[in-house]
Amino acid sequence: GRQNPSPSLRKDKADTVIIGGGCVGVSLAYHLAKAGLKDVILLEKSELTAGSTWHAAGLTTYFHPGINLKKIHAYSIKLYEKLEEETGQAVGFHQPGSIRIASTPTRVDEFKYQMTRAGWHPTEQYLITPEKVQELFPLLNMDMVLAGLYNPGDGHIDPYSLTMALAAGARKYGAQLNYPVQVTNLNPRSDGTWEVETPLGVIQAKRIVNTAGFWAREIGKMVGLEHPLIPVHHQYVVTSTIPEVKALRRELPVIRDLEGSYYLRQERDGLLFGPYESEKKMKLQDSWVTNGVPPGFGKELFESDLDRIMEHIEAAMEMVPVLKQANIINTIAGPITYSPDILPMVGPHQGVRNYWVAIGFGYGIIHAGGIGKYLSDWILEGEPPFDLIELDPNRYGKWTTTEYTAAKARESYGFNNIVGYPKEERFAGRPTERAGALYDLLRSKCSMGFHAGWEQPHWFYKPGDEIGYKPSFRRTNWFDPVGREYKQVMEKVGVIDLSPFGKFKVKGTDSVKLLDHLFANVVPKVGTTNISHMLTPRGKVYAELTVSQLYPGEFMLVTGSGSELHDLRWIEEEIVRGGYKVEIENVTDEMGVLGVAGPYARQVLQKLTAEDLSDVSFKFLQSKHLKLSDIAVTAIRISYTGELGWELYHRKEDSVALYSAIMEAGQKEGIDNFGTYALNALRLEKGFRAWGAEMNCDTNPLEAGLEYFVKLNKVYVL
Repeated sequence: GRQNPSPSLRKDKADTVIIGGGCVGVSLAYHLAKAGLKDVILLEKSELTAGSTWHAAGLTTYFHPGINLKKIHAYSIKLYEKLEEETGQAVGFHQPGSIRIASTPTRVDEFKYQMTRAGWHPTEQYLITPEKVQELFPLLNMDMVLAGLYNPGDGHIDPYSLTMALAAGARKYGAQLNYPVQVTNLNPRSDGTWEVETPLGVIQAKRIVNTAGFWAREIGKMVGLEHPLIPVHHQYVVTSTIPEVKALRRELPVIRDLEGSYYLRQERDGLLFGPYESEKKMKLQDSWVTNGVPPGFGKELFESDLDRIMEHIEAAMEMVPVLKQANIINTIAGPITYSPDILPMVGPHQGVRNYWVAIGFGYGIIHAGGIGKYLSDWILEGEPPFDLIELDPNRYGKWTTTEYTAAKARESYGFNNIVGYPKEERFAGRPTERAGALYDLLRSKCSMGFHAGWEQPHWFYKPGDEIGYKPSFRRTNWFDPVGREYKQVMEKVGVIDLSPFGKFKVKGTDSVKLLDHLFANVVPKVGTTNISHMLTPRGKVYAELTVSQLYPGEFMLVTGSGSELHDLRWIEEEIVRGGYKVEIENVTDEMGVLGVAGPYARQVLQKLTAEDLSDVSFKFLQSKHLKLSDIAVTAIRISYTGELGWELYHRKEDSVALYSAIMEAGQKEGIDNFGTYALNALRLEKGFRAWGAEMNCDTNPLEAGLEYFVKLNKVYVL
């Protein structure tokens, strides 16, 4: 697959312009063209695979600790198995399987936990004994092996050949791949289309997709976005021939020594292994973030630095003793791009029309096939084929600073093989500037959780508790305290900080019309609140929000912290598409929210206001503007706990005063704090559904038990 540069544009109009010719961009071009989209143009500034693709170790695995990301992995592998036949290009795909090694009892717990999740998928995964591990990989030091997690069909592929095969397929189906053609500027037009400027002329495009790898920040800046990405140095080492490897009759499976934090696979008759060094030792290329990627960087590498990975080399020699005699013939040190949480950013971007991204891939080879298909389906059908909110580019926001990105990338790289506990918290880069008004007041009293930049109490400490973050696969230190908070809310009254909610104000002549179109529920009357769902064209639950009509034609919409910009983007797109005359304002950061819930909630709040809070005059799902202890609040009679309760929306500046007034007023009733863990237990027992757990883009509202909120007899005026 020699590359013939064709630096001419041939066309000045395109449906989709893809910027960047690594394996992800080329896969997207292949899938869009194969699905029949005409006028797909990919622009690459030097040659295909330049950047991070060409030097990748090329590992492919069915395994992922998540649920839906496994679908991406599985699709990639199935595609790579057929590519040679389809395109006539060899891809160098080896499938000897892979084994994750458990050398501690906690790892064995983790494997058992992962096996309980394996039933979600048709792909094979087995927990295997040390005997079976040794049979599959006879060169291991068996003193260190307690168990293995085995995925048949895993392996590795040659990234260059893979990209060339996808490119051949893309061309066969009519896509145009142009290189070397650099994108020099991107101009949005008022109708939502783009002018893509290159040295060879301008292309008019309906949409653009940024697949530019570690140049993604540069492309983002052209449209006014600061993508939170940073290049990290990743090294892997290749040995010369090892007689014991050469003597084997079949290729060794890939192993991942999780405590040693490296992967190791056969490369011809030698071995190749790549470590993930600790947070402190690993190296970021931060100068590229501050000064940009050096012009002309394409197929270059960094200086290798074996000292930095010495402890991992030693761990590998202990686990695979034949390495002690082996010679290192090659060390590859190249840039890979990290997002703060190591997951890529895939999909349309809030705040910029028809600008899509597929960037931040730490594992681009295994993700390329599946993401190409996923994004192509989303572009062509107007909704994602299944839910991947964890890859939503809009999970980051203004709070995601360069310092935060760097701190998190260090942590994510160092934690690459850390134990994946349920309810995991990671502490680098915290608190962000968004932490929340009550953070300083509460932080010493509780275990905080991170939610889209906010800090929110998970559970509160009492004398005698074992405090701090102690993750486990078994009952741990928060179990009894959460039970205590649960009782507190059931029997007395509790206060919870709900400020991380995403909050939007909608007003204007068409506001009622817009919300009637957006939501499956009816539009609430003035002074009332509805639980409402935005459904996709296929009838899946894209979002759940509470909608309150505060004044005639003026609404407040509230969603979960993780969905703030995910939901806002969908709403903004519908406004533009339908030409609705409305204004929408994101007031998430201006407003605090306190929840007060439990049988004594009314008694406590009544002491602070002249407004009658009795059931007769303040009914369930009503909203009112009132003063509590002279602080202006919008009070909604609703509580996710399922108990009597109110949510109190107020100016963030008033949070501390409001919280203190409520705590003071509730002394006689035995008021106390509660956190999100207790809230979750309470809402589950009440049967309240949660977006992201009981419903998402994989479920329709009826199977999630939401028929009460879906008014099928609404007449839509489209």
